[in-house]
Amino acid sequence: VAADAVLWRVGGAALPVAALLAAAVLPLGERPVADLGVGVVWFNAMEVVAWAAVWMVGWGANSALSLVGGYRFVAQGLAYELPHMFAIITAALGAESLRFTAIVDAQADLWFVVIMPAAFVVYLLSAAAMAFWGPFDAPVGRDLAGGAAAELSGVDRLVFEGGRWLLLVVAAAMAVPLFLGGGGGPLLPAWLWVAVKTAGVLALLVWLRHRFPTVRMDRYVEFAWVVLVPLTIVQALVVALVVLGGA
Repeated sequence: VAADAVLWRVGGAALPVAALLAAAVLPLGERPVADLGVGVVWFNAMEVVAWAAVWMVGWGANSALSLVGGYRFVAQGLAYELPHMFAIITAALGAESLRFTAIVDAQADLWFVVIMPAAFVVYLLSAAAMAFWGPFDAPVGRDLAGGAAAELSGVDRLVFEGGRWLLLVVAAAMAVPLFLGGGGGPLLPAWLWVAVKTAGVLALLVWLRHRFPTVRMDRYVEFAWVVLVPLTIVQALVVALVVLGGA
């Protein structure tokens, strides 16, 4: 019968926390904060926490517009998550490891973006969708007066928006060890190469926001399941054949 302030505040706070926990396995130079053997799985799990966080914010406000925004993000997640999962697993398959440092080491001679272009493009799309950014901002769309964040203000809104930005930056940064060789590069130290590559990916995602209109949820779900899922499966199969051929 009323807004659940605890629920929406916990949800808003969980968004930046999920982004920070996802960044724990990101190699910022030679090593990440936590060099987990299942780093790829950990990263994907923290994205699921972000799902729950946005849903809690939309549900807890006890507002029709916020609730629709929360539902939109769940629908968007169902559309992007499976292609996203296949994309990051393809990189892990190429390195034959779920550890991010091993994935970076496997790209010493050739970046994975060269042999996995489809997985890289799908990852970038899912990174934008994960942070409900650019053409994937329907969960917080203007037609819903802000959607999931419609009832947030003050510190609550600042934390929510900060978490969204942080999630976008972490998702952009994670493309570096997955597809762009991590900190590999001439002259500059590894941490600086990571920063430069992350800035490049982030600039591309920001450009994406200003070049394309918001995509309707039903159109994106159809595109994801009809085009992106088969595309990433074929990409994974090609990489699997290459790995088996070299074994």
